[in-house]
Amino acid sequence: MTGGRSAPDKGRFDLITLVVSRGPAPPTAQLFPEQAAIVEMCRRPLSVAEIGADLDLPVGTVRVLLGDLLAAGLIETHEPPTLSELPSEDLLRELLAGLRAL
Repeated sequence: MTGGRSAPDKGRFDLITLVVSRGPAPPTAQLFPEQAAIVEMCRRPLSVAEIGADLDLPVGTVRVLLGDLLAAGLIETHEPPTLSELPSEDLLRELLAGLRAL
């Protein structure tokens, strides 16, 4: 299933990375049953941890399968925001004050 690989060739998949299918797999796509299941189940966003739990597979194996699907253009990933990407506390206070003023 992984061809002896222990890490994906493409992409970085944290446990909380969200995975979404880009549509159904084309009929010509040669996918392992687990990969086909991932494409189907990710019609709604799922985390890497949820995919592993649903398929009862180790996370390392799931990451390799996801890397192959990402390289094939069958899924897209969404990383959670980092602390530097979150709004500052000052901005949130100003927003709250503006809402209270309404």
